[in-house]
Amino acid sequence: MIRSHAKLENYRAFLVDLDGVLIRSSEVIPGAAEALLKLKEIGRVVLLSNNSTRSRRTFAEGLERTGFAVEPEMIVNSAYVVAQYLLERHGPSRVFVLGEEGLLDELEQAGHQLVNPEEAQFLVAGLDRHLTYDKLTGALQALLGGARFIATNDDPTFPVPGGQIPGAGAIVGALAGMGFPPQEIVGKPSAIAFEIALKAAGVSDPGECLVIGDRLETDIAGAARMEMDSVLVLTGVADNKELEQSEIQPTWIAESLADLVGMHYADE
Repeated sequence: MIRSHAKLENYRAFLVDLDGVLIRSSEVIPGAAEALLKLKEIGRVVLLSNNSTRSRRTFAEGLERTGFAVEPEMIVNSAYVVAQYLLERHGPSRVFVLGEEGLLDELEQAGHQLVNPEEAQFLVAGLDRHLTYDKLTGALQALLGGARFIATNDDPTFPVPGGQIPGAGAIVGALAGMGFPPQEIVGKPSAIAFEIALKAAGVSDPGECLVIGDRLETDIAGAARMEMDSVLVLTGVADNKELEQSEIQPTWIAESLADLVGMHYADE
């Protein structure tokens, strides 16, 4: 691992994280919009995110309002990943959800039916900032009734301006505490998320993709499992101290996406 820039022209596609790389909650990271536009000039860009709170369409609309040139087809978030995973492996399914509107939307768009706990074939859980005891009770009833538990991700925290808040891992942990760990976690670092992102990028060889993210245990670990090069940017969760103490190491590190892309153009 070196503190330098990758030769971006060596890659056909870029899998770029959202939270911590482009934005922090609703706050744009300085220079990220311009950097993303330049990255699109070099290769295909897919925004690969564990955030399941919004649908791809809503994410794209929000990003466009803040200055990013993004289409829904560029976004592969964990809400879309879990919807496609269920459809490809099990067909249209009956699902009870712990999660927010984006997760519900993507599941319905994929043809799944949102049902009461007692009717569910699957329990799907993601980040839910409106979690209640009643919702947890419903999830428990679904699981006791035989529903299979699929998690969008188990990120312990979620980056926001000024710090972090509990992530989807807090929801997954609550269910595991009742004796029901997830049977599958489809978001990063799972190969499921990266395979769906590669398909969206139109690339069959993982070696032709560069992963850009801010978390060692998801973005960078997932890239390593897929034998992809990676860049850790220091605008999100991971910092130099965590990097020094971790066995998980990126190919390169950069201060920000703007720094990474800026160095590429400076060398031309």
